[in-house]
Amino acid sequence: MLQKRIDDQPSISREMVREAQDILHRHLKRVGLKQTAQRDTILRSFLETRDHLSTDELHRLVQKKDASIGYTTVYRTLKLLAECGLASEVAFHDGIARYEHQYNRRSHHHMVCTECGSSVEFFSPEVSQLEQEIGRRYHYATTRHTFQIYGVCEDCRKKNSTRPA
Repeated sequence: MLQKRIDDQPSISREMVREAQDILHRHLKRVGLKQTAQRDTILRSFLETRDHLSTDELHRLVQKKDASIGYTTVYRTLKLLAECGLASEVAFHDGIARYEHQYNRRSHHHMVCTECGSSVEFFSPEVSQLEQEIGRRYHYATTRHTFQIYGVCEDCRKKNSTRPA
């Protein structure tokens, strides 16, 4: 999947990885699961990319670091990362669940092409402001939101306009 993004966020440092590991480890303790080297490897691999990753894609990345880590372990760890707020699931038009890391990331939104599946990340203070206003109106302490716009990208529109009728 082609992804374009606004690159104003720094790459992840060792200190940030340690902080994210602490968040995961506290969550694991809360839910009665063990901290493992495999889970830490999956977390590091996940944080090192800024792509929207499916479980398959993350599994392939993880396999390069540790071939003994299975698909199911990656799948379950992604769910744990989402539970503790380090990841969020992003649904695009193809129906494949993808995840992006949320650790130390600015809230952003997506525009998704329904033809080719490309996506663009964008930032909108107006959408964040609207979240806060709606939360106040309905007496919620809002914590996050998702916002995606679907349409047809410029490249696909050009391709479609050059097709013979």
